[in-house]
Amino acid sequence: MSIYDSIRSQMMPITPEGYPFIGAFALVSLVLFWIWSPLGWLGTLATAWCAYFFRDPPRVTPVREGLVVAPADGRISQITTAAPPHELGLGDKPLPRISIFMSVFDCHVNRSPVSGRIEKIVYQPGKFLNADLDKASADNERNSLVIAVPGARVAVVQIAGLIARRIVCFVREGQPLGAGERFGMIRFGSRLDVYLPEAATALVAVGQTSLAGETVLADLRSGDAGRVFRSG
Repeated sequence: MSIYDSIRSQMMPITPEGYPFIGAFALVSLVLFWIWSPLGWLGTLATAWCAYFFRDPPRVTPVREGLVVAPADGRISQITTAAPPHELGLGDKPLPRISIFMSVFDCHVNRSPVSGRIEKIVYQPGKFLNADLDKASADNERNSLVIAVPGARVAVVQIAGLIARRIVCFVREGQPLGAGERFGMIRFGSRLDVYLPEAATALVAVGQTSLAGETVLADLRSGDAGRVFRSG
């Protein structure tokens, strides 16, 4: 392995979506250095943060039929039952919903919670309320994927927030998708909701930190009544 390859292997991977932003931050930093050196250093710090924000670290996804993994890094902010957005076509009956809030410090690359086929992708314009609010699920701008799995359907909804103004989707309807496979991202703070089949039980707790593609949210094949958690 060459020195170049060795250095590259130690660097945090960056999602291609981030390169234009990182380049813009770096260019502004150069201009700021020309104006006044301390401003340039502040710009350099901002550029470093931008590169950190657009990181895309490799993940190890547990592979087994029925497992539902986290689609996003962040904090489990809600575990409830709620009627899914009408555009998903999943009916009006409340379904188990797990919500993950992503701060500006979390990795924002989103990964599929299950293996299956993308049955539907629906973009819905809306407001930009605080993504941590419950009504953000129905009122905010969002992009939804309905994924068909054996005997059921799982929906994952990308929800814009106060700062987020751009939802990006990498996939298309009819495409097969593996659990943990990248399907999109939301720029600069937001939330993801996962709607599960009626009988599914959450295997995580509110306040728990999730890792996209790694943390198991639920098991569609399990009759487990759930787990007991304690904070410490």
